[in-house]
Amino acid sequence: MKLIKNAALAILVAAGLLAATAQADEAAIRKHLGERLPQLGKIDEVGKTAMPGLFEVRVGTDLYYSDGDGNFLFHGQLIDTQAQRNLTEERQNKLLAIDFSALPVKDAFTIVRGNGKRKVAVFQDPNCPYCKRFERDLQKVDNITVYMFLYPILGADSADKSRNIWCARDKGKAWQDWMVRDQAAPAAACDTGALARNVEFGKRFRITGTPTLVFADGTRVPGAVGAAQVEKLLAQAR
Repeated sequence: MKLIKNAALAILVAAGLLAATAQADEAAIRKHLGERLPQLGKIDEVGKTAMPGLFEVRVGTDLYYSDGDGNFLFHGQLIDTQAQRNLTEERQNKLLAIDFSALPVKDAFTIVRGNGKRKVAVFQDPNCPYCKRFERDLQKVDNITVYMFLYPILGADSADKSRNIWCARDKGKAWQDWMVRDQAAPAAACDTGALARNVEFGKRFRITGTPTLVFADGTRVPGAVGAAQVEKLLAQAR
């Protein structure tokens, strides 16, 4: 019994020492980086990584890596080669996760197929060739509600096309006429504040390419994924 108590005490002491060491490392990193690299900005979080001796330094949604003293700093990808995982990407995905229930759906229009029970939000630019490919493949997915956020980031013509689609009497039809059937929406005018808000929302959440999909469970997927992958992600998001 005494041996068990001593072992438990040793574990508690070791845990306390590790916690104290981690706090000391965090303090040193914050102090030295703050003094030496003020242009880095406010450090929001410092934490250990899976790599011994390496710490993650978070500034907003930017991730940096430092030694325990803040003497060395780099910005890059941390890969777990054994597990074949990009730890930086996984962490950034968590930081940039979008709460589906908090999406500004008033600035989107909906396309419903079948019973519409499954939901996905998509940010797309009408001039994006990958979006056209994605949209045509998405026609194969049934029982879905698509919240379509027009996201004109590829130039002035993208803004013009987005305006004409947004101002159309039937936005969903105008969108699919263009993306699936290459029939451009006629010139139209209306309040396009929603388009500007979409771009600002995308900047805040670092939506840098189109299409970008957001599923009901917060999973965020960039790129023109195929219908089979969409089906898989919709199933996982239930």
